[in-house]
Amino acid sequence: MARFIVGVMGAGENASPQALIWGRELGRLIAEAGWALLTGGRNCGVMAAANQGAKEIPQSLTLGILPHPGAEPSPDVDLVIVTDLGNGRNNINVLTSQVVVACGVGGAGTVSEIALALKCGKPVILLGWPPQALEFWRQFAPVDSAETPLEAVGLIRRLRPNSGA
Repeated sequence: MARFIVGVMGAGENASPQALIWGRELGRLIAEAGWALLTGGRNCGVMAAANQGAKEIPQSLTLGILPHPGAEPSPDVDLVIVTDLGNGRNNINVLTSQVVVACGVGGAGTVSEIALALKCGKPVILLGWPPQALEFWRQFAPVDSAETPLEAVGLIRRLRPNSGA
C-alpha cells in the first residue's frame, strides 16, 4: 500500500528561526505517523529542517524534489528527484503531496505552492501564519491554520481521506 504523502513547504535561505524549529518538529511528527515527507529537497531552510526531523524516526521516508542538477540535496533525503524545472518543480511538489503544509511565512515560492495546491483542490494548512494572511487565502478557497506542528498533524489526520495513521 502506498504511503500517504505530506508536503512541507517553506522558506529556504531566509527561513526564520521559528520556522526551522517548527519544520524539524513537523518532519518528526509526520514520520512518527508513518507518512512520507515531501519537500523541495534542498539542504537549507524549512526543507532541511523537516528532513532532519523525519530522520529522527528510523522508518521514515523522505522525498526531495530538486529544482536543477546543481542544487545541493539535504543529506536527510532518501529519494532525490532532480527535475531541471526550476520553479516548475512546485507543480510536482503540490501534485505529489496529498496535503500541503506551509510551515512559517515563506517567500514567493511558498506562496506559489499554496496557490497551486488550492487550485488543484489539495488541502492546505498554514502553520504560524498571521490572521491577515489567513483572511487573504480564505478569499480563494478553504484553508486550515495551525499554531503548532502538533496541531497541524491533528488537522492532517482529520483532513486525510480514510483517516487513521
